[in-house]
Amino acid sequence: MSGPRRDRLLAGTALVLILAAPLAVLAQEGIDGAKSAAAATGASPAGAPPSKQSSAASYPGDEPAAPSAAPPATPASPAAATEQSAAPDPLASLDSADRVVAEKIRDLLSTKAESIFASKSERTAVEAFYQGRSFAPLWLDKGVENARAKAVIVRMRDADADGLEAKDYRTPNLAETPADALAEADLKLTQTVLTFARNLQAGRFPYGKVSFNIQLPQTPPDPAAILAKMADAADAGKALEEYSPPQEAYRKLKAKLAELRAKAAGPQHDIADGPLLKPNAKSPVQDPRVPALREGLGLSGDASDLAYDAKVAAAVRKFQEANGLPATGNLDARTIKELNGPVKSREIDLIIANMERWRWYPRELGADHVIVNEPEFMLKVMHKGAQVWTTKVVVGDTAPHKQTPLLSEPMKSITVNPTWNVPPSIVNSEYIPMMQRDPWMLQRMGLVVSYNRDGSIHVAQPPGGNSVLGRLRFNLSNRFMVYQHDTNEKFMFASDVRTFSHGCMRIQDPAKYAEVVLNLTRPSEHWTVDRVTRLYSGGEQDIALPANAIWVHVTYQSALIDDNGKLQMRRDVYGLDSRTLAAIRTERGVIEPPPEGKSEQPEVASAAPPGKRKGTTQSTISYLQSFFFGGPPRPARPPRSVYAR
Repeated sequence: MSGPRRDRLLAGTALVLILAAPLAVLAQEGIDGAKSAAAATGASPAGAPPSKQSSAASYPGDEPAAPSAAPPATPASPAAATEQSAAPDPLASLDSADRVVAEKIRDLLSTKAESIFASKSERTAVEAFYQGRSFAPLWLDKGVENARAKAVIVRMRDADADGLEAKDYRTPNLAETPADALAEADLKLTQTVLTFARNLQAGRFPYGKVSFNIQLPQTPPDPAAILAKMADAADAGKALEEYSPPQEAYRKLKAKLAELRAKAAGPQHDIADGPLLKPNAKSPVQDPRVPALREGLGLSGDASDLAYDAKVAAAVRKFQEANGLPATGNLDARTIKELNGPVKSREIDLIIANMERWRWYPRELGADHVIVNEPEFMLKVMHKGAQVWTTKVVVGDTAPHKQTPLLSEPMKSITVNPTWNVPPSIVNSEYIPMMQRDPWMLQRMGLVVSYNRDGSIHVAQPPGGNSVLGRLRFNLSNRFMVYQHDTNEKFMFASDVRTFSHGCMRIQDPAKYAEVVLNLTRPSEHWTVDRVTRLYSGGEQDIALPANAIWVHVTYQSALIDDNGKLQMRRDVYGLDSRTLAAIRTERGVIEPPPEGKSEQPEVASAAPPGKRKGTTQSTISYLQSFFFGGPPRPARPPRSVYAR
């Protein structure tokens, strides 16, 4: 060991010894003091082991006293001893027949619960429920099937009425079940009821089996609440029915499904063959088949009216479109054959697919809400169940990465004169290739090119009448970061099939839409279209809406019932019907409730300076959000450095 290092080690050791010496003295003094006190009182010093001698003082020559015996324990009373030896029997209050079943239920829940209940949440709820009722069977009284069991079995056998399949819900025949199998039958009926209630309310599979382009609540009922409801209900069948979606559109589809199935089982239309009928506005053709044709198409009219007029021809055209026939409006032999034939299973299948999707939406759509129907390319504003306004919309392209997602979110705010921060997907797939061909093309288009701090390219379009966002943007929180907005390409609304956007929804009459929304959510301010359009002359600003005042539900209703009770079918523009039907045939799964937490996207903020914004609150937005919504301006670099990449 080197000299300096050894010297340091010795010095450190000496210092430790010097500091430890006073502590040792103090410790010894404490021990001596404790011994003195112990000698005076006969107690052992604290921390010292107890003395083996008697607590009495001892003198030289005395023999140690024998240790004193422990005092005898006080004998317990006979009642206390009985209470300690026999715990109360939780099954004592049950009928003797139910007690036998209860004992087996208790055993099954401890040994076979996982094989009966696949979901951990259901298993936990079932165990707690039965334990709370001393393991008494739910569907038996004194070993006999009760009214509760009969009611739920009858309801589940009618599962087809809700577009479900009765064969998925196996129910035991409790009247013929052997006594030693009643406990397992009771638990299996409980499992079937839980599955039916979940399927009825939230669907048969997670919507991710159909598409990841969806953000909906799809909330299953709480298993504990289902069991409590079944136990307390005067009519368990009616209580089970309450899990059916309450939306009016769903109820109409359910009624139409029953009608079509009854129709398929009975005689069809009887429209006679005859000459080809073509619409003629000036002089409609008269034909005796028209009254029967009108009845088959669900049109009203006098039986003496034989005119094949424009109204009848339009109904024929819609029928042809819905059934895959050439949509000519002519009554030809193929159309007559289709009208007279059995109800096509395609109609029933589409109704079932649409009923399944309705289960993914909130049970309550809101007193004030907006419905966007993608296959119909229409938007409707609803107030207390009545439609107050409607307009055309443009939705996303049919390419998978451009399709408008299904959403159910509140509208947060309306932005006037929004900046368009071009999404990275568009920058990478469209604008960078354009710049490689022509470095100045984006500038000529009125776009501003700059760099982000990470070196990526940012492209924005300033506010104004030529912006692709137009003058208004309606902001929704969602992980896809799509919204509704005005457009400078009004010609798109002339098309019947309006799938032109990159995912956002373009509104044909955004100023009127803003007026309607603002009067519903901020009624004391008396908004008008003129007041909205006057804001166009100012800068970018947000008009905040009260929280959850109006919800936007983006739906995919390819089968819907119109105000006249007629089934209307729309083309499957995104292929969602075929995927839904495929999942119905092949998928079954437990749907867990969504995790609690914050919304996936905070309220958006515009790019306008804080001092120029009206009726807004500041919010911090993420880096990715700034591509879609406003954000602080990016420092621009010389164009040549952008194009060099």
